[in-house]
Amino acid sequence: MKMSQISLAVFCLLIGLALQVLPSHAQNSQQDYINAHNAARSLVGVGAVTWDEQVAAYALNYANQRSGDCRLVHSGGPYGENLAESTGDLSGTQAVQLWVNEKADYNYNSNSCAPNKVCGHYTQVVWRNSVRIGCAKVRCSTGGTFITCNYAPPGNVIGQRPY
Repeated sequence: MKMSQISLAVFCLLIGLALQVLPSHAQNSQQDYINAHNAARSLVGVGAVTWDEQVAAYALNYANQRSGDCRLVHSGGPYGENLAESTGDLSGTQAVQLWVNEKADYNYNSNSCAPNKVCGHYTQVVWRNSVRIGCAKVRCSTGGTFITCNYAPPGNVIGQRPY
């Protein structure tokens, strides 16, 4: 093999490795979380969220606390909070989509979830007054993924509709 062929082979190998690594890091940026939230919010006529560094720092601190076990335990902090976990890699966009999928179980007219269903994650995503978010993702020692998004001010206020 000539040097140029070896260089090309190494280049192709590196590109192939980069493409294999890229998906596990994709869809975890601040903008990815914002875009996923705002897509759902725009469908119900709610204004956009923005990234908040203080809320994000809180989310990261709590995610780091859960990195040992990946358990879906709420922080009990001052913000609204959605949690997601997976035994494998889960992107931020996928986590938001899991929460948004609960829309099918939310009845706006009665402002309630279908019997024996959960929809509070969805209503937090689209909560009109929750306009600042911060999210964090960690890989857990179990091999899984833990994601938290926090919302300020918190939503899901009893007796109020999200939009």
